[in-house]
Amino acid sequence: MNTDDSLKRFGIVPPDEALNEIRGILASEAAAERAGKPRHEDLALLSCVQLFSRGALEDVLRIWAAKRSGMDLGSYIDVQLLCGAGLTETKAFLSSQPGSDAAAALSYIERCEAAGDFVDFSPSAYLGQRKRYFCAD
Repeated sequence: MNTDDSLKRFGIVPPDEALNEIRGILASEAAAERAGKPRHEDLALLSCVQLFSRGALEDVLRIWAAKRSGMDLGSYIDVQLLCGAGLTETKAFLSSQPGSDAAAALSYIERCEAAGDFVDFSPSAYLGQRKRYFCAD
């Protein structure tokens, strides 16, 4: 599957029944990144946007793992994509989760927040920007 296929099949805001498949696509793209294998251009980013659009806190650490899978995805996957449920909600969720991944993601978000990356942030406005990027307005 490529980015165009995913957009046609699932849209930017996918239905519930598509979420597990999108999570699998993201995991495959992250695994390819970790292994230094070719990935489909923008497919991991689109998968993150699709998960972000649904705002499920259970996807925060999935998106974080993809972001941490390598240098390319680390730069393509914006920190804001961790916060589909909202900044405050995401920080509260991460602070309640055990493990070093949640702590690292929370620390990263807080550093980015202090640097101004979340000025005027709202999930709906950010999703609008991503819709324009993918020409899915």
